[in-house]
Amino acid sequence: MSFLLIKAFHIIAVICWFAGLFYLPRLFVYHAMSEDSISKERFKIMERKLYRGIMTPSLILSILFGVWMITSNPGYINNGWMQIKLALVALLIVYHFICGTFIKIFAEDKNIRSHVFFRWFNEVPVLFLIAIVMLAVVKPL
Repeated sequence: MSFLLIKAFHIIAVICWFAGLFYLPRLFVYHAMSEDSISKERFKIMERKLYRGIMTPSLILSILFGVWMITSNPGYINNGWMQIKLALVALLIVYHFICGTFIKIFAEDKNIRSHVFFRWFNEVPVLFLIAIVMLAVVKPL
């Protein structure tokens, strides 16, 4: 398979993963604001399906295609911009699993965080996206 095709699949997987990273914390905002049991149960289902059905498979595919690209061009790993990008991706993976922890907390009706907290939490992937794209496109180091 050509490098550009692998790269295209990597970008598609990353876009799908980020769609979930943007939407799931927004669901947390609304879930934290909800007061009736019907809404709370609906958010639990939406959060679980988004995380398990879209986000996690997209994360796995992003990693697989990313590793495939690096093994196809091992010289990339020696670039400073790539090392920083990979460090940011590792932190973003941690963020992904923190989202999974919040899903469990909401599923057990044990959330103690406010919707304001989740509004700020929702902004984290935006900062990562900006930094990662700038590094990948500009390659400053």
